Amino acid sequence: MEASGICVSEFENIKSAFEDIFNDPQERGGGLCIKVGDETVVNLWAGSSDLEGSKPWHEDTLVNTFCVVKPFAAVAALMLVEKGVLELDIPVAHYWPEFAQGGKDTITLRHVMSHTSGIPALRLPDRNPAMYDWEQMINTLAAEPVWWQPGTELGYGTLTYGWIIGELIRRTDGRDPCTFIHEEITQPNGLEVHLGVEQPDYYRIARFYAAKGRTGDPYSQNLRARVATDSHDISTLAFTNPGMSPKRSSDPRWWAFKQPGACSHSTANGLAGFYSALLAGRLISAETLNEFIQEQSNGMDRIWKRPMRYGLGCMLEQQVDPHASHRMGPNTFGHIGLGGPIAFADADRGISFSFVTTTSGAHAMIDPRAQNLAALAYAAV
Repeated sequence: MEASGICVSEFENIKSAFEDIFNDPQERGGGLCIKVGDETVVNLWAGSSDLEGSKPWHEDTLVNTFCVVKPFAAVAALMLVEKGVLELDIPVAHYWPEFAQGGKDTITLRHVMSHTSGIPALRLPDRNPAMYDWEQMINTLAAEPVWWQPGTELGYGTLTYGWIIGELIRRTDGRDPCTFIHEEITQPNGLEVHLGVEQPDYYRIARFYAAKGRTGDPYSQNLRARVATDSHDISTLAFTNPGMSPKRSSDPRWWAFKQPGACSHSTANGLAGFYSALLAGRLISAETLNEFIQEQSNGMDRIWKRPMRYGLGCMLEQQVDPHASHRMGPNTFGHIGLGGPIAFADADRGISFSFVTTTSGAHAMIDPRAQNLAALAYAAV
């Protein structure tokens, strides 16, 4: 399949590799963007945005990129840290007194951003019916007891991360967190990254398809088996109570959902542009960026059930686990989303990379399609 878009001559092999992805008849559509500094060297798209294969993918097609948005929330919080209205090491309860319930009185913003807060999941009963009600979820989260002493273990805050950081932004800035991100990050930089898609843009949203026969790496297989068989496991609760699923990608409530840690609809160009702006100093200072990408936690994550390294709201290169490697330099940082989308940067070489797809794979961490493209990009720079 021939891709549309731009690709400078030095990256022609990447275009060929991207096009080769669509030799698999299960592949529906996707996009790829690579920037070096502020120069866009690759911005490609191919395939269809519907399940029937009748609606071509366009440059402005929006993809459900799930948790790829977490660093946006982190940078928004760090902007407020730079303004002096938030602090990393003051308890969350200082800004949100009700949050102190259930042993959460010592949890700090740093704990939340580094996934060591001890509040990565909500216990039963079923929270899915209230998922789209911000106030109800905030009240539920405020009353939830910790799973462990803050700062002692890693546990990925699948959805809790977005509600906690979002509520801190709302309480200290006054704006809805997704409005803050739009007004301070995406709109000024012309980024096609939507935290709550407006109804006139619904037609641009691509539909997800779950590919068959993709088993994932051993860590992913173990995680999926646990989630499928143990409804009370902390990983199951983190991913399902309430739940994220490609099945939600056809629900208008999900399209409009404003959750700054779990729901985003984007183009590859928009996501790569975020990291390009970040590296160029247009969002936070160099000093704050250094802290953002500095290792804050490292160990076995109780939610992912695999070794993880985190900065302040971003995933860091994990060279001990080849299935979680960005396949670039040792100092890469970014984030994945459910089913295959990813965006990250290599600060040493000034590369910003994003791959988006609607053909969901089975790798819980970095999809092999993205890994292959990233390795080729790194070799070309």
